Amino acid sequence: MVRNAYYTIPNNKETIMGINMELMRKKLAALRGEGRGDKTSVWFKPDEGDTDVRIVPAPDGDPLKEIFFHYNIEGHKGGVMCPKRNFGEACPICDFASQLWRDGTDNNDEETKKLAKSLFVRTRYFSPVVVRGLESEGVKVYGYGKTAYELLLGYILDPEYGDITDPTGGTDITITYTKPTRPGAYPQTNMKMRRNTSPLLEDKDAIPGLLQNMPDIDSLFTRHSSEEVGAILDAMLSGDNSAESRSRETTQYSTNQKSSVDKAFDELMAG
Repeated sequence: MVRNAYYTIPNNKETIMGINMELMRKKLAALRGEGRGDKTSVWFKPDEGDTDVRIVPAPDGDPLKEIFFHYNIEGHKGGVMCPKRNFGEACPICDFASQLWRDGTDNNDEETKKLAKSLFVRTRYFSPVVVRGLESEGVKVYGYGKTAYELLLGYILDPEYGDITDPTGGTDITITYTKPTRPGAYPQTNMKMRRNTSPLLEDKDAIPGLLQNMPDIDSLFTRHSSEEVGAILDAMLSGDNSAESRSRETTQYSTNQKSSVDKAFDELMAG
């Protein structure tokens, strides 16, 4: 065991400065899809047309995982996880967006309201799936929006289908994906349950190993503290302003304000 003024380095070199290197390698392998096929991605993105998939049982019993993000944040193309909606912590972006919405409403300023709406929290849904024809690549993660979520939730709650994730007697889903046909349009996704049940794999003995190696969805996203989210917002708003100016800029929309993004959404929907 070696000590210095700041940390202890165990003789086991697999742990450096408190970092479990083996765990880090596993996370990197999960992102690259290693162990589930050659250089495959952990993410499933449907091609145009029909693709059959099977949603598999999640370790926590929730195969339709909700995660809340703020989008349109410069430097964070994939979005910033909302600390309020995901973890019950203060979220400077929520407070800032809510105050913007109120200011825009009070001043009849549509541009300000448009900016506020672009920062409101959005929900994305994620499910562990096996793609038919690509079973050898293991379990992938499928991300989708509210419309697909409502369809899937309806199927899961329909007693006619039973447990659609059951590894031995579940049901496949046909996803029909249509690309946008004009600029500014969104892709269309439809889902239809297959009528016949089927095992997850033909070799039922291989099912436990497949499920054991599924990606951990939560680990695929970076969790930021409230302070870190505030710094991200400051950086977006500041431009070339000083750190002091950035601090003043967001302080007026701090968590001391009674506003919430939920109230802002209510106002939006009412309008």
